[in-house]
Amino acid sequence: MPNTAIKLENISKSYLKGQISSGTLSRDIESQLAKWFNKKTEKTIENKNEKIWSLDDISFELKQGEALGIIGKNGAGKSTLLKILSRVTTPTKGTIKGNGRIASLLEVGTGFHPELTGRENIFLNGAILGMKKHEIKKNFDEIVDFSGVESYIDTPVKRYSSGMYVRLAFAVAAHLESEILIVDEVLAVGDADFQKKCLGKMGSISKGEGRTVLFVSHNMQSIQNLCTKALLLNNGTMQGFGDVPKMIGEYLQNNEVLIPLNERIDRKGDGKVKVVGINFIDEKYKNITNNIYVGMDLIIEVELSSNQFNLSSNLEISLGISDQLGTRITLISNKVSDQNLIPLANGNWIQKISIKKIPLAMGKYSITTFVASNGNIHDWLIDAAPITIESDSYFGELVHTLPSGQGNFYLDFKYL
Repeated sequence: MPNTAIKLENISKSYLKGQISSGTLSRDIESQLAKWFNKKTEKTIENKNEKIWSLDDISFELKQGEALGIIGKNGAGKSTLLKILSRVTTPTKGTIKGNGRIASLLEVGTGFHPELTGRENIFLNGAILGMKKHEIKKNFDEIVDFSGVESYIDTPVKRYSSGMYVRLAFAVAAHLESEILIVDEVLAVGDADFQKKCLGKMGSISKGEGRTVLFVSHNMQSIQNLCTKALLLNNGTMQGFGDVPKMIGEYLQNNEVLIPLNERIDRKGDGKVKVVGINFIDEKYKNITNNIYVGMDLIIEVELSSNQFNLSSNLEISLGISDQLGTRITLISNKVSDQNLIPLANGNWIQKISIKKIPLAMGKYSITTFVASNGNIHDWLIDAAPITIESDSYFGELVHTLPSGQGNFYLDFKYL
């Protein structure tokens, strides 16, 4: 297989409820401590021999220079697959064959030591990849320039904002000389310009430098623009592999059912604050509704839960609204409106957000939630809630539907 970058044969991954041997050392230690201190729940004991298959019989092959987009609903097994490919965990069954060094960026701060500076972490990451010091030095200036954190390169990364973390982490993964780059959708936490910059870099890595890229994203537009092949996963099984437009079409067709928030296990962040509910309120009639129409005065209630944690007034609660292809349409954030939020220290509370005369065009959208404070991500949940906009009276009478492909917003205009 001279031109083969990665070949997977019958890869499966299972977990035993209530048992040690999760595949990662930290989880195994955590499970053993829980066992010693009798912290197993009755449910765990009853189901201790039950197997959960995160992946089941995954096989595909990628050539050098190909870019693979991995898509699927939340809980489909995307992140598990990337962890296996990155050697963070091992498969239960199957074999992986590959050529070349792998650089991976699975979540914010992966492979970074919080007490070390940005400069020291660049060299640490390079050493983990098996690179010599002179190789890292050769790319150092380019990494720092791409990341845009020159002023803070000698500051411990624990003081970085989440955006700075992502910029430096991606710059390191993309510029160190690995043959295979694996990226989970950490880019959504960055600003739009940096996302565009990252996608451009991944494109040049794949098409220009002949390196292989594996990319997990909910943004179908990015998958379509960047990738030469797509892998569609559903409940750990392989639903399709190959043509990108075909795989995206199948994904959108089958992506109607959303997992309830209390059952979501794909959250990112430290979990000190979580979004546990989202309601849409008709501001006129003060009732919960799923019938949202163009021009409606809407209140979004975001229910949050904090656990033994004192939050400062630097709390950020953001809602990103994306279209069906996963393209970000707009962002609602108290950082944009420059409002300080002071929630309860512990327990549950509801944060209300008022939107006047909602201008979204008819169609289906999804809301991604993001909660952080002082640069620390507490809860980040992609596709936390669906939102469907129906036609109604944006201009005081029945609104005409925008022509297909002509935008996502109505403006409050009139001809004079």
